[in-house]
Parts: sequence; structure tokens; C-alpha cells
Amino acid sequence: MAANTLTALRLLLVLPFAYLRTRGDAHAATLAAFTIVAAILTDLVDGPVARRAGTVSSFGGTFDHVSDFLFVTGGLFAMAARGAVTWLLPSLITAAFIQYVVDSYFIHRRRALRGSRLGRYNGILYFVPLCGDILVCLGWDFLHPIETFVVWALVVSTLVSMAQRLALLRTALALPAEGTAHQSPH
Repeated sequence: MAANTLTALRLLLVLPFAYLRTRGDAHAATLAAFTIVAAILTDLVDGPVARRAGTVSSFGGTFDHVSDFLFVTGGLFAMAARGAVTWLLPSLITAAFIQYVVDSYFIHRRRALRGSRLGRYNGILYFVPLCGDILVCLGWDFLHPIETFVVWALVVSTLVSMAQRLALLRTALALPAEGTAHQSPH
């Protein structure tokens, strides 16, 4: 219960954070900094709280993933509207998340296969351009080229991760569904 409350708090921060990222001024960046710190802290703490309380559930995991996705893409789409990042990154993250949801359904129905490790790292690294933009708006202009590089690196790594997930899905679909016996063609 407490873990889901922390996740819900992060979900409540999505719209204020997105609004703050549509603005490029220092005041909005300062408020966005507090907002993203709160979002990151709730993301770091909700899992351990659930494990300690023995309340880990598939709903909680899904709620956590959806909240992270909405927070990141809300901020990145807002930044794209302001011209701070390419529309390609939040669009690809959205496509990758849809692929993750679809693949999880099919993979779960087949067999438990490990997902893309790159996808997990991408999920963490998607917060980097959000933080970089805040710092640039606070006057750390020297970070702008680094932020641009990170954004394009994430575009490439998201495409690679999506290709890995597609290969995983093909492998999973070739396996018999859980609970069914593999029948020989003879």
C-alpha cells in the first residue's frame, strides 16, 4: 500500500513537471528540479518499500512502469514542444513502451524469458535529458552539447532495444505456451 502511494505521488507529478518543462526560464527549471528529485526518490524507494512490507505485486510493478513512462515522456514531449529536444526521442520511447506492453503479454503467456538489459538501462537513462535540460535552463549552457549527444545516443539505443525485444518476441512465439505440451508433428 505504501509503495503504491509513493508511485501515485510520482504519477501526480507528471502534469506539473510537463508544464514546467514547456517553459525554459530559471524559475520553472528550479521548480522542475524539485519535482524531478521527488520523482526519482519515489522511484528509488517504492520497490524496496514493497519488498520490505511484502506487498510486491504485478499491479505495483505495472503501476511503477506506467508512472515512470508517463513522467519521462510527459517531460520530454514538453521539452520537444519548446524545441529543446527532438520529437523523435519521446515518440520512440512511446513506441518502445507499447512494444514492451505487447511483448510482456505474449512472453508471459509463453515462458519467462529475460527482457532486454539495454531496455532497462534506457529506462534509467531517459531521466538524464530531463535533468540536463533543467541544468541548461539554470545557466549551465556548457551542458547543452552533452545533452544533445545523450538525446541522440538514447534515440539509437532505444531503436537497438526495440530490435532486441522484437527478437525476443519471435523467440517467445516459437515456444509452446505455458501449460501446453509440445506436440510432435508425427
